Amino acid sequence: MVRHDGAALERPSARRPVPGPVLFGRYAFGPNRLGYCGTDDHAALLGHAAAEDDGELRRLAVTFDGAYPYLELIARANGLADPLDARVVEAYWIGNDLTAAVAPSSLHRSLDERFRPRVNRATWRWLEASVPAGARPVHAFHVLDVFPRIGLLRGGQVNDVLKAIDACRIRWGRVASVDEGTLTVDAPALELVDGKLCIGPPHGEVVERWIDGIGFVDDVRPGDVISLHWGWACDRLTARQYANLAAWTEFELGVANGAW
Repeated sequence: MVRHDGAALERPSARRPVPGPVLFGRYAFGPNRLGYCGTDDHAALLGHAAAEDDGELRRLAVTFDGAYPYLELIARANGLADPLDARVVEAYWIGNDLTAAVAPSSLHRSLDERFRPRVNRATWRWLEASVPAGARPVHAFHVLDVFPRIGLLRGGQVNDVLKAIDACRIRWGRVASVDEGTLTVDAPALELVDGKLCIGPPHGEVVERWIDGIGFVDDVRPGDVISLHWGWACDRLTARQYANLAAWTEFELGVANGAW
């Protein structure tokens, strides 16, 4: 079960909607800066996301061959022409109603096209079983089901798979203190208990929010809930986004535990 500590704080003033390409860049930058996926020019991704350069971000987004096909799948299933529509981007990274609207047959067909040629028969049967178990094309599915079976990091194997899965999933953390280029947050970690994956209680950790004064969570205060990806602060979450992220994480943990 996912244990979390209440809703994110809502600010008195409404938040300006974040364009889809910008939102994609905020979430994609964490692994990209480590060389794990997408463009080789992580400085460009950071700069264009911070400057909200829609055109350049669209060009860079297609280099993420792990994430972008999911965006195309979600958009197509919901009758939307733009894979970088903000609702589609949120549906993939966090989860929302658009995620749930993707038919299992569509997800199965996409997985078959993308991954079946790359794996042996036993691995494919293992991955394929996640679809009838209820999987949907949210990032938590890719991390919890695809990653352990196929891998998604450039550069070979990782030594501690559980830590890598936890770093790769979109996490949430409540801000405890704000420093110059970092945040101290209380964030739950993935645990393996009696052979099953679960989310443990929150613990304190330091995450990065700026590189050379550039980042995505400038307007953040203690008590805010933020999203995290590979040790990078992606965005400040609304109460709705926080609830969706926690719920979809729990849902996909159930799917993964049923197939492991």
